[in-house]
Amino acid sequence: MSESASKAADLHIFNQFIARSQKFAPLPVAVAWPLSDVALGGAIEAAEKGIIKPILVGAKDKIEALAAKLGLDLSKSTIVDAPSEVAAAQQAVALCRSDEAKALMKGSLHTDDLMRAVVNKETGLRTASRISHAFIFDVPTYDRTFLVTDAAVNIVPDLKTKIHILNNAIGLAHALGIAEPKVALLSAVEVLNPKIPSTVDYVEIVKMAKNGEFPGSIIDGPLSFDLAISANSAAIKKVNSPVSGQPDILLTPDLESGNILIKALVYLAKAQVAGIVLGAKVPIILTSRADSAESRLTSCAVASIYANAK
Repeated sequence: MSESASKAADLHIFNQFIARSQKFAPLPVAVAWPLSDVALGGAIEAAEKGIIKPILVGAKDKIEALAAKLGLDLSKSTIVDAPSEVAAAQQAVALCRSDEAKALMKGSLHTDDLMRAVVNKETGLRTASRISHAFIFDVPTYDRTFLVTDAAVNIVPDLKTKIHILNNAIGLAHALGIAEPKVALLSAVEVLNPKIPSTVDYVEIVKMAKNGEFPGSIIDGPLSFDLAISANSAAIKKVNSPVSGQPDILLTPDLESGNILIKALVYLAKAQVAGIVLGAKVPIILTSRADSAESRLTSCAVASIYANAK
């Protein structure tokens, strides 16, 4: 298949992730404040598919009323009563700390309220790793599934943070079955330029990779997006890179550029996207009102695969 070939629907990698997750027992997931149609409906749909076992944390009477309005079956779910969004976030995190839940899922509360509970030094879900986010992309016009990181959590990561982001993404790629992920370190240029800070960081990361500090991966950069994604562009520009045209992970220099990239892929290339937060005690599913049903299901499936791999 060429770089520009379209994929048939039956080759859709997201369906494969969902099928893989269904081989495991349903993953207990604490769903914080599922009080919108999308938040509650998405959790219940994932339960009906056998992917998760929802623990719905929020105002019990409101959850039951919303389920009745939407015609949703709560028989596969547990409800933990919580009076407010902040309380729901704290109780959902506590369920993950106690191992009653193996993943955390955002409901209809604000992301900041959820993540504030997650990063609390005393009661949250911190580990030795920095928390980061990875999107998984299936683009109809491209023949590889790849991860984009970090376009959701770390705004302007320094070198140390980029190392954490890389290790988190490599771990996810391994869990998804990519034995030796190829990582493209994205920038505007493919050479060291002291005026472009990302290129300075990337030169150091490539040195570390050559010293074996990122086992089970192949890392190269800095690379412009065209060189990372297209072997033809690399050949024309005479750039010899082991990841050109076959990236499994795209590391963006900052959240701003990453956010623009993912939205361009979704809205212009009609990409399907799923994603989870990594580096915490459990995977965290951050759903959006704009997510398709398939994206929500796949994010749950990826969380299940990752949690079972850990």
